[in-house]
Amino acid sequence: MREQDLFVGWAAAAPGARVFRKLGATVVACADLAHWDRLVIAGDPDALAALIGEVVPETGPSFRPFGPEDLVTAVADRMPDLEVSARFAWMDRDSPVSGTTSASSRARSTTPAGAAWLTEAEWPEVTELLKESFSDSYAWPGASGVERWAGIRDQDGRLLAVTADAWSTPAIGFMAGVATRREARGRGLGAELCAFAADELLAGRDRVALLADYDNTAAVATYRKLGFVTRPVAAARQVLVAT
Repeated sequence: MREQDLFVGWAAAAPGARVFRKLGATVVACADLAHWDRLVIAGDPDALAALIGEVVPETGPSFRPFGPEDLVTAVADRMPDLEVSARFAWMDRDSPVSGTTSASSRARSTTPAGAAWLTEAEWPEVTELLKESFSDSYAWPGASGVERWAGIRDQDGRLLAVTADAWSTPAIGFMAGVATRREARGRGLGAELCAFAADELLAGRDRVALLADYDNTAAVATYRKLGFVTRPVAAARQVLVAT
């Protein structure tokens, strides 16, 4: 599957998605998809520039082009009112983490109960952990598209690490909000939790995926050790053009 098709397929399956097409171009508009209003794009850069110019007046300027880094860059080069605003990684895998040699950091559990899904009654603890250790998280308990949370506790019951099932579709399970308390880092808890969530979200689906910032080198290294493939992506935003 082409990366472009992978991304537009994910967006098109999200609730409220609107698909726009013209010869050589596809744009999927979806509000609050992985935190942002996105225009997920596939096709020829020239055709996409023309189509985005037609779509944005209908969706509003909060919707940002998203897709393969080279494609978003090429489209932005053709549109004076767009600039690339972020470059980051889409990471995914299409087979279970458990039982693979590449997942050596998956973990023997270092906690009594290991990783497990949390109940809604435990979500306030997730919020507290995120505020303390990952305030920039795209996923928060109760936010649009965020369905459930998994976590790991210590022997005293304190929540140490979390991740969310957020913006998943029938074909792609999606993880977000991966966070570990600062004092609990370096113990492999993130790897253990992500391996658990990845296998859970992959069941009955084609693949499991997440977004990662390149400057979060520890997280990117963990996902790679778990066998996630990196696909460079980018987002663009509208800018004011001087007159």
